[in-house]
Amino acid sequence: MQSALTRQFLIPVLPALEAMFLELRAETDRTLNAETGAKYGQAYPYGYCMEITEDVLRRLSGMMNRPVSVGDRALSAFVRRGGRVNSIWGVLRDRYFQNAIKVGSLYIDVANDTVDIRKPKIEILPIAKSGLELVRDAAHYARIGESYWQAKFYANTALPELAPYFPMIVRHPKGYLQLASRNMYMVRLFARNGFDLAQAWLLEGPRLSDAAVGRLRAACPGPSVGDATGLDAALEACRRERRRKRVLDGGAIANLLASFDRVPWVKEPEVGSANAHPDVSVSLNTIQ
Repeated sequence: MQSALTRQFLIPVLPALEAMFLELRAETDRTLNAETGAKYGQAYPYGYCMEITEDVLRRLSGMMNRPVSVGDRALSAFVRRGGRVNSIWGVLRDRYFQNAIKVGSLYIDVANDTVDIRKPKIEILPIAKSGLELVRDAAHYARIGESYWQAKFYANTALPELAPYFPMIVRHPKGYLQLASRNMYMVRLFARNGFDLAQAWLLEGPRLSDAAVGRLRAACPGPSVGDATGLDAALEACRRERRRKRVLDGGAIANLLASFDRVPWVKEPEVGSANAHPDVSVSLNTIQ
């Protein structure tokens, strides 16, 4: 059905559809570029794939209530007949993570320039030709993330209470430690099959040093830390969540992401630095 509706309403007006998304993206740029700072050491739009996609989707929802252009009207007709528009996320062409919009059988990347600013802002392809695939497990996520961000991923034995849903900790190239990953898909992935994938990474992933664990725990508010630390405590947390059988509805996901947001980035001291106190900064500019 989605393919048929795409062929009927969208394929004939692809240039107009692209123009519509370019206009929405221009509105998003005017807002976000004024409000946001550099991410990962580079200026907007680098690294703002998720924020741009979410903002364009929000604007798109309002636009469909007042269609004006050829692209607007075609998309509105598509949706009225049962066409679906939703956000998607995954690994693009085995190189990096990408947020995009799935419109029927089309892949629409409205943040195509957030890795390479020389690329066009908008890319529209058949979803089958997009090269987007779902993350399979923690090792897959770590492999792409380490290449994409030049980062290093570790087992989360520092914050066992959060380990069932966030079993990974990332060290950024400039020495910041951060919980990973603030992403609904990854939360659900790790919770599948009784937290098997979370437990596998906790058992097999690289270990943080005791000093790094201590710095991260010292920077966190009490409820994020709990009383215990280490691998056994993280695995026990997985078993406890398995027995609990929590339903991951919208409210549960929101609470878990709120717990993630309370964990700050922690700057590790430079090698040879006499500063014994970690540089702590709370940030919502999180890895996706």
